[in-house]
Parts: sequence; C-alpha cells; structure tokens
Amino acid sequence: MSLDYPQRVVCLTEETTEVLYRIGAGDLVVGVSGFTVRPPEAREKPKISRFLDADTAEIEALKPDLVLAFSDLQVDIVRELGKHGLDVMLFNQRSVAEILRAIRMIGALVGRHAAAEALAEELAAKIETVSARPITRRPRVWLEEWPDPLISGIQWFSELVEIAGAQPLFPERALQQGALGRTVSPDEVRAANPEAIIGSWCGKMVKPTKIREREGWHEVPAVREDHIYEVPSALILQPGPAALDEGLDHLVSIVDSILAGKPNLPPLGPRRARGVPMCNT
Repeated sequence: MSLDYPQRVVCLTEETTEVLYRIGAGDLVVGVSGFTVRPPEAREKPKISRFLDADTAEIEALKPDLVLAFSDLQVDIVRELGKHGLDVMLFNQRSVAEILRAIRMIGALVGRHAAAEALAEELAAKIETVSARPITRRPRVWLEEWPDPLISGIQWFSELVEIAGAQPLFPERALQQGALGRTVSPDEVRAANPEAIIGSWCGKMVKPTKIREREGWHEVPAVREDHIYEVPSALILQPGPAALDEGLDHLVSIVDSILAGKPNLPPLGPRRARGVPMCNT
C-alpha cells in the first residue's frame, strides 16, 4: 500500500474499527474506543476514548495520521483534536444507505477501495435477499431504544426492522437526528397497539417484567401475548457492518417468531459486557 495513505489510524467508535478489520486494514488501527467489542483482537489496542470524551494527549502520543469519529455528539472531541493539528474524519451516518456509503469512504481513506466496495456489495446483497423473502404479513412493532423517557429506534434500526419484514411504529420519529426527537409517550405506544416490542437499550438492562408493569400496557397485544424481544445493542446500535449482518439476522429471527406465534425468542449474539454499553446513539 502506498505511503500516501494513512498508516496509523485512531478510531473513536467501534464501527470504524470493525470496518477496517473487515477490509484487511486492522494493522493500521493504533487506538480504539473503550466500548469496542469486535473484532475481539481489537480490544488489545490502546483504548483512548469513550463515546462522549477522549484523551487528546493519549491520542497525540499514538502519532495518528488519521482519526475517525462518528456523530454530531463527537463534534467537541473533533474540534479539540483539530486544534492539535490532527486530521479527523467525522461520519454522521443514520440510514442503511449511509452506513454502506461510510464503509466505502473508510476504505477510500486508507487505500482499500476494492475491499471496501466488496464488503459494501456483500452487505447490500444480503439486504436485498432478506427484503425479497416471502412473508404472510408485516407485524406492527414498537422499537424501544431507551425506557425512561421512551425513545424509539434510530433510523437504521427502524429501516432494518422493515427489511426484516415488520412495520415499525412512528417511522417519522426515526428520521430525527437526535434522541430527543424520537421521544414518545407511553400513552402513544399503548394507543398504537403494537403486536410486538423489540428493545435494544444502550447500556441498560430492561427486564420484560418492567415492561409488563407499565400502566395500561397489560392490554397491549405485544405484552398480552408475551411478544417482548431484545436485540443486544452490540448487534444493532453501532452503525456499521454488524448491524447489517448479525443484527439483521437477529431481527429476521424475531419477525419469524412473531409470525409463528412463538413468543419471547431468546437473545442471540454477544451480550453487554459489564461496563461496556456498546452503542453510539
């Protein structure tokens, strides 16, 4: 690879680390987020950030020639790193299409254009295949990203549930940039009468019993029929390859379970490790 491309990359969130490893550029990564869980070997790299803060001195000491960041919530970190003369790329993907575009852009930044294109095409083909699968109907589901206040699922979460074959409630809320715009009242959810509840809680464990205990929710079909599901946040709340791969597989299993009338499918994939929230929303 030409030395014109970055040779030392710091990743402030997990999904950029995952992309670099999946396109064969894991050797370029010299620093990662403390919330990184995939690939496992990436956790051996120096941990220099959490989602909302980063150690500028530690990042500088790693002598990166590129820092990769995600979300408007990391703007202050990016600004500080820029003041120290570092090259920083801030991604802000919110949709499935934007996730695929970010993969291609990351590959281009490090000179791995072909590998990134191949990964994006592989994931796009999987999405197309899942979208085309025959289903008898589209169950109406409430996507819950936070329990108090109730926050509905971010855009890529909502889109992936649609791809998997369900109909998310409040799709217009998913288009909001921030979590505040996705806040929903318990009465709104109850009135919408969802057939199933799919939760993925950013760093918080929510027991189904707590959902059943919400005032008036015992009348909701999802609660009455015990269609309450969890997608581990590591699988769906990182806007990278895992969400479009393992996360989508999990959502397909949930939708199939709802349609078959088999409630409460056990969670699949990695659970939240102690102290590791695993999400970027």
